[in-house]
Order: sequence, then C-alpha cells, then structure tokens
Amino acid sequence: MKVLVVCSGGLDSVSLAHMVAVEQELVGLISFDYGQRHKCELEYAEQCAKRLNVPFDLIDMSGIGKHLSGSALTDDIDVPDGHYEEDSMKATVVPNRNAIMLSIAFGIAAAKGADAVATAVHGGDHFIYPDCRPDFVEAFETMQKKALDGYADIALYTPFVHEPKSAIVAAGARHHTPFALTWSCYKGGEAHCGRCGTCVERREAFAIAGIEDPTLYLDADFWCLAVGHGSDKGASV
Repeated sequence: MKVLVVCSGGLDSVSLAHMVAVEQELVGLISFDYGQRHKCELEYAEQCAKRLNVPFDLIDMSGIGKHLSGSALTDDIDVPDGHYEEDSMKATVVPNRNAIMLSIAFGIAAAKGADAVATAVHGGDHFIYPDCRPDFVEAFETMQKKALDGYADIALYTPFVHEPKSAIVAAGARHHTPFALTWSCYKGGEAHCGRCGTCVERREAFAIAGIEDPTLYLDADFWCLAVGHGSDKGASV
C-alpha cells in the first residue's frame, strides 16, 4: 500500500512515519504551517522525511490559521498546564484543523497515486479533540470516497485511533524512531516545558511503555503531579 503520512514532527506522527516506512510503501510526508506557536515541530518533520528518503511537502496554511482564532496554539492565549483529560485543555482546540489538513492531504495523495493517507490520531486525543475520534475518521473517509469517486480510491489509515499514546511509543521503539528528534511541546520554547498537556502526555507514555525518554524537559517531574503519581515515579524513567 502506497501511503502518504501527515507528519507534524511530533512523537506520534514521526513514529507512524517510521512504522509505515517498514510495513508499507511510504511515498512522502506532508506537514502544515497553520501559524502554530510551536512551529519548530516542522523542522523535525522535514528531518524525518530526509532520514526516510522520501519527499517532504510543507503546506502554508498560516493565512487560514490566523482566522481559526480562539485557540492557545494560534492566538495570544496561554497554553494551559496539566493533563489532557482536563477541561482546560480545550483551549488547545483549533477549529476543524484535522478536517482541513486531511482534505488537502487526500487531494495530494490522489495526485501522487497513493492508496492511503495516514494520520497518528490516537485514543488519548478523544476527550479533547472531536476530529481525532473514530466516528470522525469513519465519516471523513466516507466523505472522501464520495469526493474522489471515479478518480481515486484512498483509505484513511489510522492504526492508533483506538490505542493509547504508550502504544505509539512502543511501536516507535520497535521501528527505531529517534524520539529525541521529535517535538511535542505546545509552548514552542527551546526545550520541552514539561508542564503542558502534550509534555505531560509524552512523559507519561514513556513511563507506561517502560521505555527511556530521551527528552529534555524544563520541569521533568511535573507530570507526576498532573497524572496523580508520586514524585518518585518521575525520577525513575
């Protein structure tokens, strides 16, 4: 199966790219600049494409992104600290982001003659992000088959949609993903903050998977408080 991977440069999508490169035929990576404050993630996506020796397409959506206001990722709103499963994390929702990106990705996949578009949505996203849920995935794929009827038959490949992030870490490790060359932090500083929802989720996933986390966090132990663990667990991974 020829697969185009939507790759942000984060742990999930880079791990997915490495998995697809082994298990399928990876035809390229596509990334999106939607004006996100953590734009540094895109550098890691491009590095991944070079590492896997596939084409890299960066789509400039910044003009659209500035109109998708009200999100801490694109607006002058503080990125909240804490675990994903907190209502405060809804501040990181970018309206219709995945639907817009996937529509573009499907068009490019059709032009490339690909069989599938892959995205790394996972079970941990469901609470906050409606466009990461299984019913969205199913509905979007159905819509695209109608949109491309008679021209292309492209599947939406989401191998982690029912899996926790720890399963992505395990899959990434099996496929030799260089985790240090991925970016998760929504605050977009020089190092991972360790406190935002993506940092906490990342730290927790490595701990659950029992795999060493090579990430430098400015606050390496905050995740313990955020997920309700003792501080001693934070020091053990």
